Amino acid sequence: MNKVLISGANGFIGRKLCLRLLSSERKFIKIVRNILDEDIADQYLCNFEEDEVSDELFEGVDTVFHLAGLAEDANNNLRSDSLYYKVNVDATEKFAINAAKKGVKRFIFISSVKACGNRPLNRSLNKCINEEDQFEPDGIYGKSKREAEIKLLELGNKSKMHVTIIRPSLVYGKGMKGNLNKMLIGIKKGWFPPLPEVGNRRSMVHVDDLVEIILMVEKNEKSFGEILIATDGNMYSSNEIYKEMSLFIDKPVKSWVVPNIFFIFLAKFGNLVNVIFPFPFNSHRYQKLLGDECYSSIKLESMLGFKASQNIFTFSQSKHD
Repeated sequence: MNKVLISGANGFIGRKLCLRLLSSERKFIKIVRNILDEDIADQYLCNFEEDEVSDELFEGVDTVFHLAGLAEDANNNLRSDSLYYKVNVDATEKFAINAAKKGVKRFIFISSVKACGNRPLNRSLNKCINEEDQFEPDGIYGKSKREAEIKLLELGNKSKMHVTIIRPSLVYGKGMKGNLNKMLIGIKKGWFPPLPEVGNRRSMVHVDDLVEIILMVEKNEKSFGEILIATDGNMYSSNEIYKEMSLFIDKPVKSWVVPNIFFIFLAKFGNLVNVIFPFPFNSHRYQKLLGDECYSSIKLESMLGFKASQNIFTFSQSKHD
């Protein structure tokens, strides 16, 4: 295979992808925001908030893995809507157009399940959201990802560059970022509350399995022009996630939980007072913590023959591996 170009190469997913490529002795170029001393691959410094990627980088490149972007803000939406669109939509589209002009054959975009939105789980059918479902994208992050998806698929249809969209669910693994990392820190320091069992269902995918999916997609023509949701095929409650994350960092699981009624009351209180002053918890936060976020990867599994190698129960035991 020819050379590969990876944006966001120093991120949580990007670094794992680079290690896989390095082990297979493939040539690749990394687009990064910060140069790391230990890196040995070719690197190009670029901040998609401000910079454009040089056309020269696409020379000899067969595949682009586009992981760079403005991530969902875990700190109370401090970023502006315009910045999300500038980085996740405009910069992504320009990056892909230049790739197509320079003859890149494959463009794989790492989007998010936030792009297809969410709804409560249909418990009578036990049916999770799939690629055919399209609800209101989740927040400005989800909206920007969905807009980028649309533009990239349109570009793929009118150019010789084959585009595939991968929508990962919540990504976990050693070195994880975002809300899961905040949970780990909170559990370690003792301030994260033991979550009750409310029977909610959430989807996740291990970072190593996500890297495997990315590489499978690159090689399989069936994925051309497709949107594929990535999960490990399981559904977890928030209580299960809390317990397994505790075990992962060798923290004993508490024998008590904070009752659900407390979180419900706190959310309603937050809804009322938020019109007067900012409050850290409301109905939206309740949904993030104890609601359903259930997605189906049946399409990916049947199309590419993917089968996850990990789940959160095996992950919580992996600290000693």
